[in-house]
Amino acid sequence: MNAVIDTINNRISLRKYDDKDISSEHLKIILESSIKAPTAGNMMMYSIIKITDEETKKKLSITCDNQPFIAKSKVILVFVADMQKWYDYYELCNIKNIKTPGMNDFMLSINDALIACHNAVIAAESLGIGSCYIGDIMESYEIHKDLLKLPDYTFPAAMITLGYYPNNYQRKFRERFNIDYVVFDEKYKKLDNQSLKSMFENKEQNIPKTNPYGADNFGQLIYTRKTNAEFSKEMDRSIRVAINSFTGGICDK
Repeated sequence: MNAVIDTINNRISLRKYDDKDISSEHLKIILESSIKAPTAGNMMMYSIIKITDEETKKKLSITCDNQPFIAKSKVILVFVADMQKWYDYYELCNIKNIKTPGMNDFMLSINDALIACHNAVIAAESLGIGSCYIGDIMESYEIHKDLLKLPDYTFPAAMITLGYYPNNYQRKFRERFNIDYVVFDEKYKKLDNQSLKSMFENKEQNIPKTNPYGADNFGQLIYTRKTNAEFSKEMDRSIRVAINSFTGGICDK
């Protein structure tokens, strides 16, 4: 193993942070590592909003599904899919008949933002700074748009909290699916029932005893808590509103 692989394999989602502020040197390294990320056509269709204001962190801890640890992080980074700067530049260049951004622009800028975000996560980890992805930033679109002063051709694609690991912190690694059920040769492989049972075997064995859907019904538990939960429905609504704002109403067509 080398240092990069060790960093990737040792990372966990950190929700408890040391009291020490992140040094300006380390934060600069994290941000500079972000903008070295691969980007479609070298267009860098994203912006990064750095948040240290305590009031803003508290608001985000509430709007992002009421998670108090968000407010206790030392720095929050929001990675924004951003075509606004490009379209402002096109206007500056007197481009005639500028089209409204399309779904391709939306998805490419989302990809750019996510790739840059994960560069930040790995850079931070290498410096002893833990992180946690907060997908809930995609909910409550109107609230977050106002809070972060986001123009129409942008979208908060990812958010991470940052803070140093506490001293002697005991990392707990969560088991991932076996690679055989994730990596396929040449073409997609639809898993048969036996493969699905094997894939979820470990998760089914660790179902909480308090599961109201039965000791062997992991699927119903996750469907209720995640896929069909209220936050999931709100995220779907928010993303649809955001896409309409970004593309000029493509979801209505």
